[in-house]
Amino acid sequence: MVNDSRTIGGPAPGTTRPFLWAGQTARPDDAARPDGSARPESTAGPEGSSDGGLQVSVVMPCLNEAESVGVCVGKALAGLAAAGVAGEVVVVDNGSTDDSAAVATAAGARVVREARRGYGNAYLAGFAAARGRFLVMGDSDDTYDFSDLGALLAPLRAGRADYVLGSRFAGEILPGAMPWLHRYVGNPVLTGILNRLFDVRSSDAHSGMRAFTSDAYRRMRLRCEGMELASELVIAAGRAELRMEEVPITYHPRVGASKLHSLRDGWRHLRFMLLLAPRHLFVLPGLVLLGVGAAGQLALLPGALDLGFHRLDLHFSVLFALFTILGWQLVLLGVFADVHNHAAGWPERRRWPLTSIHRRFSLERGLALGGVLFAAGLAIDGVVLIRWLANDMGPLNELRPALLAMSLMVLGTQTAFGSFFLRLVTTGPSGGHGRAGWAPLSAAAPSRAGAVGEAPTPGPPPVDDDSSALPASPDTPRPGAAAVPDPAPRNADNGSSGHGSSEETALPVDPPSTHRGIPAHQH
Repeated sequence: MVNDSRTIGGPAPGTTRPFLWAGQTARPDDAARPDGSARPESTAGPEGSSDGGLQVSVVMPCLNEAESVGVCVGKALAGLAAAGVAGEVVVVDNGSTDDSAAVATAAGARVVREARRGYGNAYLAGFAAARGRFLVMGDSDDTYDFSDLGALLAPLRAGRADYVLGSRFAGEILPGAMPWLHRYVGNPVLTGILNRLFDVRSSDAHSGMRAFTSDAYRRMRLRCEGMELASELVIAAGRAELRMEEVPITYHPRVGASKLHSLRDGWRHLRFMLLLAPRHLFVLPGLVLLGVGAAGQLALLPGALDLGFHRLDLHFSVLFALFTILGWQLVLLGVFADVHNHAAGWPERRRWPLTSIHRRFSLERGLALGGVLFAAGLAIDGVVLIRWLANDMGPLNELRPALLAMSLMVLGTQTAFGSFFLRLVTTGPSGGHGRAGWAPLSAAAPSRAGAVGEAPTPGPPPVDDDSSALPASPDTPRPGAAAVPDPAPRNADNGSSGHGSSEETALPVDPPSTHRGIPAHQH
């Protein structure tokens, strides 16, 4: 998709003398801005700048905020002056139909236009256009006090943090600023789930006011286009092992009508988190169901089980058979989802038992396990058949062993065909794609339409604010986003013929060095 971001207005930034952190040396990646464009040769430290002396870029998304955006820009400029840093205010006009852009420009902001609707789209366009060493984000509805930027920037300027979150719950929430449902149910529940699923510690994961270095922004590799960006920031910061701090902030009542839809946006955050946590969504529940189902079937195999207060009989055998089959199906889905997320650059930090499954998997081992399970079920059915024949094909009362046999045969079949599918998505039919996550042919090799690196033909931008959490195409660059390098060329021993691949090679357990982003899923 072509870059539809354009800048208008904005004051000229001040200048300061750049310097490095104590003991810090220039790194190769410091030569790139967050948008992927080259920086000047001089490398700035936390107080310095590599673009006209700018130290801080304050980025605000804006959609019909004419009443408040000018006030926010004025407070941000005052906050930068009070903190003693040279900076800019970047307002991202996300399709406003009022005079928000003109108001922001008159107040001293540089306005960037982003045609694609969405909270994430607006912020990512603003981050790409930002010139400062430090990036500060906050809404343009006057809910956050930009005049107190010094407290938010202090950990970054001191060099002790890469990412700072302004916590409303650690600070003060003024009367009328947050609905009761959001304050005592929505935000605490979603923050707790995020902390649990992704092994992070945050008191306010969905705060709209944060700050981070431009290097941290590049390392997080943000890509969410909608409201999920708030969750993605915390998850990506943990995945990138950034040094994080929280500072208390005051949350004010907003100016104008809220654009937040409680149930819809809350579900989008939850959906996004669950899709990135296949271990919790699929594998662990599947193992519990599998264990309960298998144990229950074995316990009832000899006959009814009397617990004193209740008698477990044939109906529970059917239920336990269901648990067994459903549990194993969830485990397989979790393995497939984990491989997908890993190839796309979204591995979970804690992945047991997925690491063990990947390390030991090969197609032949999967087929052997499936064969053993199927054969065991078939053998049990054979015993039932022999008993029936020995009884002169009379009345048959062998439903419990028949259920166990059915469960084993279904598990064996799922394992065998699942192994073929896992082999296909990890190495391809010939085994030549590589286990760090192969890209489709259109992404990995030149096609008749053009060589690798050519921008695809752009389509019409979506206008629905319920934009996907993930980019629309693995090869479609975001406006100003850093280009993602293509996978390394295959050598002669690992070409398309696959002769150099080994079936015993473990599946990946560490994040790949490069990734192309996750295709969009319009729900």
